[in-house]
Amino acid sequence: MFWDLLGILYIVCAVMCAVGFYKFVYFLSIGYGFAVAGGGIAILVMALINPTATPLWIIAVQALLFLSYGARLSGFLLVREFKNATFKKTDVAKDTLAKNGEKKMPVFVLATIWIFVSALYVAQVSPMLFRYANEEMTDFIVPVIGFAVSVFGLVLESIADKQKSAQKKENPSMVATKGLYRIIRCPNYLGEITFWTGVFISGITAYKTVGQWIMAIIAYIAIVYIMFNGAQRLEKRQMARYGDDPAYNEYANKTPIIIPLLPIYHLNKKN
Repeated sequence: MFWDLLGILYIVCAVMCAVGFYKFVYFLSIGYGFAVAGGGIAILVMALINPTATPLWIIAVQALLFLSYGARLSGFLLVREFKNATFKKTDVAKDTLAKNGEKKMPVFVLATIWIFVSALYVAQVSPMLFRYANEEMTDFIVPVIGFAVSVFGLVLESIADKQKSAQKKENPSMVATKGLYRIIRCPNYLGEITFWTGVFISGITAYKTVGQWIMAIIAYIAIVYIMFNGAQRLEKRQMARYGDDPAYNEYANKTPIIIPLLPIYHLNKKN
């Protein structure tokens, strides 16, 4: 299982997502992007320092994808955090924070979360590590297919976020319903799933042990679950805010929530 390499990768991912100690949600957002990018770079450095039979260009392309993914996600979230920080300086925001307060988690809870999310991020980038460490060089087609799927997912996420931002500026009182949102209600989550589907595919010919298969499968199932759970929570917030709006209900009742053409329209029970 190459425990020494996994240990190095774990340390890198843990350091990169430690920003969550500043604010809990960063473990799962900004720190997540940092960890994925850092993990990809760490494996590329391993390959540069100690080359194996695995072609370096395959490692480099995967590292570039992880770096692009992390930069896009963390960059997008940092910009949003900056805007929120600017808003918090207003009198309205100060009054709200004064009334509600900001709850802080105990350090041991944060440390436990940190340990587990770091392990998850290692598992997510592990297909790249396994291809490098197993010296897999017999197949180029499968990783290239995986890379193409990941690129498609990354582009899908980027377009979805851009379309959502534009539509919310145009009509802040309604959810995005145009462009990709005409097809599904959470195209950004679909893009996330697609990206990691590509990562899993790219490593299929590289997994050599049961443990490696289990780690890759668990990571993939976890991200799919997280995306559906995120879509469920988003829908719950939207129902609370727009549930009395006939236009929203018409849109939600006829547009699949996350998978195109799959007639799953709601992940929450409607009252």
